[in-house]
Amino acid sequence: MKMLIVDDDFCNRRLLQKIMAPYGEIDHASDGVDAMAAFTMSLEEKDPYDLILLDIFMPDIDGLEALKMIRDLEVLNNVAPNKGVKIIMVTTSEKADHIMTAFRDGCESYINKPITKKGILAEVLKLGLI
Repeated sequence: MKMLIVDDDFCNRRLLQKIMAPYGEIDHASDGVDAMAAFTMSLEEKDPYDLILLDIFMPDIDGLEALKMIRDLEVLNNVAPNKGVKIIMVTTSEKADHIMTAFRDGCESYINKPITKKGILAEVLKLGLI
């Protein structure tokens, strides 16, 4: 499985990497700008991500903006809706409008921090990726 971990906090990226390392190849981004660059390159190289773990609160392009941009890029690149990258929002936000926006714009799952191995793996398992 090819994954992209997007979080502006180094410790969170590192923890997610330790949890997910046994399951495949992992790239990292510390903000939405780098995430979009990595995602775009993966589409151009015809080697798309299977899973993105995406924080909401980041500088420049936040996670909700990045989510929408990712789904828009998939449409532009003729990615079938059922073939798109699976996106799990991993965030501190429990705001109802953030949750509703994330699901409306195409995330498959939403996990509140603090991050736990059990919580992350349960969601990835639900998505059929492990």
